[in-house]
Amino acid sequence: MKNTITIAVAALLALSGVSAAAARQMSSHAGNSMSGASDTLQLSDAQQKSIWNDVSHHAANQTPPTGFDATVGAAVPAAVSTYPLPRQARRDVPALRPYRYAMMQDKVLIVNPSDHKIADVVAK
Repeated sequence: MKNTITIAVAALLALSGVSAAAARQMSSHAGNSMSGASDTLQLSDAQQKSIWNDVSHHAANQTPPTGFDATVGAAVPAAVSTYPLPRQARRDVPALRPYRYAMMQDKVLIVNPSDHKIADVVAK
């Protein structure tokens, strides 16, 4: 769907004299702002506890790729699967709605889906 939007925007802008590269850049920025996710989250202790309770029993603990350090700001490698957050977690902590997660080394990684960077790490 994102590609369809990009093509439509590029075609419209081409007719108005804007380059395809500029159209892709504009579409990319629009997609990031529309997702509502950022590369950092400021979660309270209570929110982190709620996330752990809502997510940890849904997730399988993945083995991290060699050399990968699961820290805030790190990009999650393609070999790591991310998943939509469970409905209950999104209800309990509405700020999580645009994010995905992965479980690794007994930690819940909250991942920005637009650039695959870790926005927060929740541990037991």
